[in-house]
Amino acid sequence: MKTLLLLLLLAGPAWARGRLDDLEWVQRQGASVPMDAPLREHDGQATTLRQVAGGLPLVLAPGYFHCPNLCGIVREDLFAALAQSGLQVGRDYGLAVLSIDPAEGPADAAAAHPSEGHRLTGPVTSIEAIADAVGFRFRFDPALREFLHPAGVAVLSPVGQVSGYLLGVGYDPGALRDAVRLAGAGGQARANPVLLLCFHYDAATGRYTLAIEKVLRITALLTVLLIGGALWLAHRPRRLR
Repeated sequence: MKTLLLLLLLAGPAWARGRLDDLEWVQRQGASVPMDAPLREHDGQATTLRQVAGGLPLVLAPGYFHCPNLCGIVREDLFAALAQSGLQVGRDYGLAVLSIDPAEGPADAAAAHPSEGHRLTGPVTSIEAIADAVGFRFRFDPALREFLHPAGVAVLSPVGQVSGYLLGVGYDPGALRDAVRLAGAGGQARANPVLLLCFHYDAATGRYTLAIEKVLRITALLTVLLIGGALWLAHRPRRLR
């Protein structure tokens, strides 16, 4: 189902994609990330991405802890894939979950779903510098009162350069393992672009949903129409010459 979701999004209407282009990941393989920007651990201790990485490849998952939409799914999928990858945190890679909300602090990180990695918060200057370096574009929507941003994670080399990305959700353990090993070797790889965004509140149902669902409904309708048209063309009576 997740694979189908991503494929449908890639094939989605151009107008829907065009309006959201400013929220896509900008892949910046080789870019240097500010590894010494000041951050805070969930226990309040000062830290940096360099300390979290500890000289290892770093898996960086930007989002925010009070996100009502996809951030929790991204984290859970990431933790599950890492657990099945055969890799060990602290031995093969470092893991940082970074809040993009400067209003969140260590208490918010501490209350989040526990993981083997580091749950980090920081000032707006650190957040924006790191997000810009890895190509993670986001903005706060005052009407929705939530952050609009893409789903996915970045993988950094031990020296803090962008190596690659896993975009969307539903991470394959093997692909994640390969991405970490490539980063450890100083390599770089481009990811297939996936526009999967994290936002939207449905006032009619009183629950948070994905605006993506609207795109899926339109895409599903277009798919049915295309299939119906193809079947009609294949079976229509042919005129005799």
